[in-house]
Amino acid sequence: MDASAPPQHDRTGLAAAFGAYVIWGFLPLYLILVRSVPAFEFVGWRIIWTLPLCLLIVLARKQWPDLRTALRNRRTVAWLAASATLIAINWVVYVWAIQNGQVYAASLGYYINPLVNVLLGTLLLGEKLTRAQWVAVGLAAIGVSLLAAGALTTLWISLTLALSFGTYGLIRKQLDVGAVPGLTIESTLLLLPSLGVAWYFAQTQGSSFAVSSELSLSIMAGGLLTAFPLLLFAIAARKLPYSTLGFIQFLAPSIVFILGLTVFGEELKPAQAACFACIWAAAVIFMWDMVKRSRSQNRIKAAG
Repeated sequence: MDASAPPQHDRTGLAAAFGAYVIWGFLPLYLILVRSVPAFEFVGWRIIWTLPLCLLIVLARKQWPDLRTALRNRRTVAWLAASATLIAINWVVYVWAIQNGQVYAASLGYYINPLVNVLLGTLLLGEKLTRAQWVAVGLAAIGVSLLAAGALTTLWISLTLALSFGTYGLIRKQLDVGAVPGLTIESTLLLLPSLGVAWYFAQTQGSSFAVSSELSLSIMAGGLLTAFPLLLFAIAARKLPYSTLGFIQFLAPSIVFILGLTVFGEELKPAQAACFACIWAAAVIFMWDMVKRSRSQNRIKAAG
């Protein structure tokens, strides 16, 4: 694994990160369309329809050599099997949480995740934070603590989402495999279990894919909504420091949080409002410091 640290101001990485997290933030709206599909079955279909899309992208971008190279490397395949398992767990828990009215618990999971990213980035990758960024980390930790204190019964949802996705991103950041080939291999490794899940539900409860053409198309759209943001995330993870990527991630749970208030009608408690304020203050401080450092570096380069 390569532990090199990319620049914090990489524009392609930043654009990819913002794109991925905006899509993930609004994903609960899509899940309304497939709320009648059991979480396990939906994730199975999601993987099944992600693979052909990935193969088409590999074909269009002429990445077959990259895909073959990765498949020949047993170490790479083993790590991708681990990352595939983690993302599958993440998907199942997230879909189940949204379907069962635990929107805030899902949101909290992705509020905790940036803190996990920062810890992983500093402890395992040797990334350094400035004083302002540590202040942002402290504020975010206070906000998460306030929210967690009022959600102990559903904290397992939040912690599972945070730890599974945080570790997934760490693995993908360190692997020497492109975003599309990597996701293609992950989807291939999950294909057989996914087909088994789809077959099981077809035999026991009836396949959701056969209910109506509208539901079938909605399920198929899950492939696109899975592949595209994950590809953007994989690009961002390879181009940005993990701690920077983590703080941009606050965008997604904030969108989910607002959807919980406006669309799903969940009650906003004082602790949740305080958490929201702390985390956005932390995000503003972190991003302000990142922009300031980027401008300083550009001035130094221009002077040199």
